[in-house]
Amino acid sequence: MNFLDELRWRGMLQDMIPETEELFKSGKMVTAYIGFDPTAPSLTIGNYVQLMLLTLLQRAGHQPIVLMGGATGRIGDPSFKDEERQLKTTEELDRNLAHQVDQVAKFLNFTEGDNRALLVNNYDFYKDMHVLDFLREVGKTLTVNYMMSKESVKKRIETGISFTEFSYQLLQGYDFQCLYEKYNCVLQMGGSDQWGNITAGTEFVRRNLGKRAYALTTPLLTKADGKKFGKSEQGNLWLDPQLTSPYKFYQFWINADDADLPKFMRYFTLRSKEEVEALEREHAGNPRELKRLLAEELTIRVHSQEAFESVLKVSELLFGKNADQEALLAMSREELATVSEEIPAYSLNQEALAGGMNILDLMAQTGIAPSKAEARRAVQGNAVSVNKEKISTPEHTIHIEALLHGQYLMVENGKKNKIMVVVG
Repeated sequence: MNFLDELRWRGMLQDMIPETEELFKSGKMVTAYIGFDPTAPSLTIGNYVQLMLLTLLQRAGHQPIVLMGGATGRIGDPSFKDEERQLKTTEELDRNLAHQVDQVAKFLNFTEGDNRALLVNNYDFYKDMHVLDFLREVGKTLTVNYMMSKESVKKRIETGISFTEFSYQLLQGYDFQCLYEKYNCVLQMGGSDQWGNITAGTEFVRRNLGKRAYALTTPLLTKADGKKFGKSEQGNLWLDPQLTSPYKFYQFWINADDADLPKFMRYFTLRSKEEVEALEREHAGNPRELKRLLAEELTIRVHSQEAFESVLKVSELLFGKNADQEALLAMSREELATVSEEIPAYSLNQEALAGGMNILDLMAQTGIAPSKAEARRAVQGNAVSVNKEKISTPEHTIHIEALLHGQYLMVENGKKNKIMVVVG
C-alpha cells in the first residue's frame, strides 16, 4: 500500500513538505521517526495516534524509528502551552521513559525484517556534549529571528518563555540531523502542533549536511463537540491498565459520540478501507455495533485478549440480564476491583465481620437501604441478595467466609440497586 494514500483516506494527513509525495513514489524503503517525551507516567491514547502513524508506516514496508526524549523531556516543549512547564526530576523522567519503552514494544515490530523498528534515546546525542560544543555546533544553525517566527514561540512572547524552553526546537532540530546521519532517517512526523519544530529539523539537515529532509504531520484529533480528544470523565485515557483500567478503556469507545465514530474508526482500526466502508454500510443504522467492534479491536491490541474477556465478564455482571452466582464467583480479584469502581463501594473493617454481622445492620450501615426497617421489608420481599444468593430471613448473618477473595461482598437490593462492600 502507498503510505500517503493510506493516511489520506483515514483523514490523518495535515501538512507535508511537497516533495514528500515523490519520496514515497520512489519505491525505496523510507526511514521516518516520531519523538515521544517521557513527561508523563504512561503513554496516552493521544500518543497512540502517533504510534498508529508509525504502525501504518511499517505496514506499508517502511522503517519506523521511535525516538524517546531522554534529553528533550528534561527541557519541556513550549508548543501551544500557555505557560512554562514544571520540570520533572531526572529520576521521574528515567522511570517514565523505561515504562513507555515497554509500552511501545507492544505495537511495532522491533525484531524481524529490513524494516524492523528502531528505538533511540536522544539523551545519547547530548550526554557527552559540553555547553560550548552545543552552542557552536547546534546553536549557530538557526537564527533567533527564525526561531521566533515559529507559532509555538510567538504565542509565548507576551506571557514569557525561558531560554530553556526557547532552545527546545534546537534540540529537536539536532535530533533530526543525528538520526539522518546515523540511520539515513529522512522524514520526521508528528502532530500538527509540532510543524514548527519538525521544519526546524529539516533546516538542520539542509544547512549542516547539505541534504534534503522531509516533514509530515497529522491533524490534532478533536471530538465533534470541540473538546480535546483522549479525555474521559476521569481524566486522561492512559495506555497503562493501572491508570485506566481495560474496562474504562473499553467503555470510552462504547460511549463515544456517534458523530465521532467515522473519525475514530479511521484513526484507530487496522482494517482496510474496503473493510471499514463495508462495516459502515452494514451497520449504518446501528452505530453501537461499530463502537463495539472498535472497542474490542483496541482493547485487545492495547491490553490483551485476556483483558478484553475480563471486560466482558464485568460488563455482563453490571448490565447483563443473565448474570448469575457462578459468573460472580469465577471473577478474579482484579475483576472484582473493577466492579467496585463502577458501582457504589463501601469500606468496612474486617473486625466488623469477625463475629458475624446481621444483614439488616449491613444494609443500613452501607446505605443500600435507608434504615433497618426498610432493609427488613426488602428481605421479606425477596429483593435482597449477597454474592448473588437470595437472603430469605432478616436474621441472616454475614461472616468473613462469605468474602470473595477475602475482600469483596456484593450486596443487591432489587435489580438495579447494587453495592460492593470492600473489607480491609
